Amino acid sequence: MLSTSDLAVARGGVTVLQGLTFALAPGQALILRGPNGSGKTTLLRSLAGLQPPAGGAFHLPPDSVAYAAHADGLKSTLTVAENLSFWSQIYGGPSIDHALTALNLTQLARRRAGELSAGQKRRLGLARLLVTGRSVWLLDEPTVSLDVASVALFADVVRAHLTKGGLAVIATHVDLGLPEATILDLDPYRARVIQSTGFDEAFA
Repeated sequence: MLSTSDLAVARGGVTVLQGLTFALAPGQALILRGPNGSGKTTLLRSLAGLQPPAGGAFHLPPDSVAYAAHADGLKSTLTVAENLSFWSQIYGGPSIDHALTALNLTQLARRRAGELSAGQKRRLGLARLLVTGRSVWLLDEPTVSLDVASVALFADVVRAHLTKGGLAVIATHVDLGLPEATILDLDPYRARVIQSTGFDEAFA
């Protein structure tokens, strides 16, 4: 469902990762590890189609990706339920009821997103994944601002997604308790020689 072949990705026109070849089938998860600046976010952005690869290739089924970045992507004046309903309608996804329950948001459904705590906003941002109907989840440090209980809730959500045949690529330093997940250390794939692609996302 997701495969890469000698993939290279760049940030600011400079290649940061190269030689990435891996494949994920339905039900599998890949955990990206590496120090800050190693290219985890750049790789996820490339897989999400937000920037072109610097080399090589990757394959994903059309319209299969849901990407959760550092920003929660919420409209502060809308309620929790209205935010989820908006995204469900955009993607033509399922009812929001399951998403509210899975991320413990039912009691907050009528509260405006702008009135939520940082952790509550993060849970709402992650709940969007469940109303997209997308099978491939690309997640960039998804547990930021979450307490221990919320991390456990989110891990259950990911586990259920995998059980249903979805797959996930997750950049995180937190142990999500997914023994079936493969760990990919990006350090061996970091470009040792700076190469400029001549492409600068800032002006794209």
